[in-house]
Amino acid sequence: MRPTTPVHTPRAFTALALGSAALLAAASLTACGGSGGDPDTVKIAYKRSTDNNVRIMDDHLALIKKQFEREHPGKKLQLVPIQASDGDYAAKIQQMMRSSKTAPDVVREDTFLINSDITSGYLRPLDDKLARWKAWDHFEPTAKASAKAEDGRTYGVPDGTDTRGLWFNKSLLAKAGLPEDWWPHSWKDVLDAARTIKRKVPGVIPLNVYTGKGAGEAAAMQGFEMLLYGTGPDPLYDPAAKKWVAGGRGFKDALDFVRTVYAEKLGPEPSEALDPNVTTVVATDWLPHGKLAIALDGSWLAKNWLADGPSPWPEWTHAMGRAAFPTQDGKAPGRVSLSGGWTWAISAKSGKADLAWQVIETLQTLPNATEWTVRDAQIAVRDDVASTTRYRESMPGIEFFTSLVENTHYRPALPVYPQVSNAIQEAMESVTTGDADAARAARRYDERLRSIAGTSGVTTR
Repeated sequence: MRPTTPVHTPRAFTALALGSAALLAAASLTACGGSGGDPDTVKIAYKRSTDNNVRIMDDHLALIKKQFEREHPGKKLQLVPIQASDGDYAAKIQQMMRSSKTAPDVVREDTFLINSDITSGYLRPLDDKLARWKAWDHFEPTAKASAKAEDGRTYGVPDGTDTRGLWFNKSLLAKAGLPEDWWPHSWKDVLDAARTIKRKVPGVIPLNVYTGKGAGEAAAMQGFEMLLYGTGPDPLYDPAAKKWVAGGRGFKDALDFVRTVYAEKLGPEPSEALDPNVTTVVATDWLPHGKLAIALDGSWLAKNWLADGPSPWPEWTHAMGRAAFPTQDGKAPGRVSLSGGWTWAISAKSGKADLAWQVIETLQTLPNATEWTVRDAQIAVRDDVASTTRYRESMPGIEFFTSLVENTHYRPALPVYPQVSNAIQEAMESVTTGDADAARAARRYDERLRSIAGTSGVTTR
C-alpha cells in the first residue's frame, strides 16, 4: 500500500485539504465521466503519481486494458487517472462516488482509508464474488483482513503490500566496528549501535526514525507504530473491546525511544527530521550518498536506486544490509513490521458490478498479479505469487522482506484512524523538539484520543 513517492504510506488529510480537493474534483467530474452511460464500458479510477516521470501504474493498466478488451469482445476499459497527492486523491474519489453519474466502476482504495469510504456507503461488498473465486484462497489472512470492515464483509482485493525493517550501510557499520550481518535483538541494541556509530564515525547520521507532523503517516506508522507494536499485543486499538488504547507504559516507552534518538543527537537535526521532504531526502540523498548509517524504513526503498529510479545507485545491492526491527526486549516473536497496501474495489453506485468484477479478475490473474508485484517492488500478499521464480529473483532482499509478513501488523482500518495518527505525530514532535517528555506527551495524546473517540471509546491498561 503505497504512494509512488519514496514514502509509501498515506497521510491523514485535513478538512481544508478535503474541501479544496473536493472543489478540484467537482471541476473534473465532467471530464472523468461516471459509471453510467455506455453499459459496455468499465471505468477504473486510480492514483497517478504527481511525479511525471513515474508511470508504473499507468503502464501496467495499459497492458490490462489491452488484455481485458481482447478477452471480452465488445467491452471497453476506460482508464481514469487522478494525478494528486494522497489526501487529494482520497477526496476526489469520494466526491466522484457520491453520484452514479460520476462514480467509477472500479476504484483503487488505500487500506489506510478504505473504511471511511465503506462507512460512507461508497463501496460494494465483494463477498458474493470472493466466495466463487478460487484465487482468494491464496491470499494471506492478514492481507484479507486489511480490506474487511467492522460489519464482517470484505470490500476490496489487495494487490500487494509492504513491510518495514532496518536498512543499514555495511561500510559505515564496519567503520564503527559493528558486524556486516548486524541483527539487533532489542531496542537497546539499536540505540547502542547508533551511539557507537556517533562516537566512531563522526559526520554521519547514525539512525533515522521518522517523526513529527512533517513526515506525516510515515512518522506514525513506520516510526512510532514500529516501536509500539513491539511492546505487547493490540497496543493501539483493542479489537475485542472495540476501543482505542490510551497512552500507557508501552506508548510512553515508544515515545522515550524517539526522545532518546533526538536528545542524544543519534538522528538528524530536528529541523531536518521535521521537514516534510525528509522521506525523499532519506531515499535519494542520505542513504545513497553514505550520509546515514541506519534507517528504519520500508521494503520499497531500493526502487529509488534502480537504473530508472529517481536516484540510481548500482552499488546498493552490496552496500546495504537489512535486519528485522526487534521487539522492545526481544520477546517473542522477536521482530516487528507494519504493513500498508492498496486494494481494488467496486463503487456502490456502479451499475456494472459483474463486469467490474471481471476487470478485477483480470488484474488478479497469477501472471498479472506477479507482474504488478514485481513492477512496483511490492511484497506479495498471495502465496502463489510469492512462490514464483520471477518474484523471488526480482530484487535483492525480497525474500527477507516477504518473511516479515508473518509478523506484520496493519493499522486499525477505522474511519477515525487518520485523526489518531495525527495525534501520534504531535506527540512524537513534542518529544523530538524537547517541548515535552514522554509522560507529558502521552497525557496530551490521551486528551486528544478521548476527544476523537469519546471517553467510552478509550480503554486504559
